[in-house]
Amino acid sequence: MELNIGRILFATFLMALVTYLPRMLPIVAFQRKIKNRFVKSFLAYVPYAVLAAMTFPEILYVTSSVISAVVGLGAALLLSYWKRGLLTVALGATAAVLVTEWCLRLVG
Repeated sequence: MELNIGRILFATFLMALVTYLPRMLPIVAFQRKIKNRFVKSFLAYVPYAVLAAMTFPEILYVTSSVISAVVGLGAALLLSYWKRGLLTVALGATAAVLVTEWCLRLVG
């Protein structure tokens, strides 16, 4: 197998450009301070929405059963609603999934 250095360099440049542009464009486009309350509140929620969109589908497929995934998700939502810390939420959801998986194995 022959290495094509030109192709590797072009792919590396293209990947660098694609990751750099989304970070650079907002800085160039929005040099003035944003004063619109709607736009500011919208931008404040973007990181949470992106994180949820990336995380949520994986939650349902990471366990061997959708039932245990939903139980773990419910435990995480309840613990976060009760304003528990991140470690408590993660450990509580993991424990809920573990117990549910054990119960499902005993039943089935």
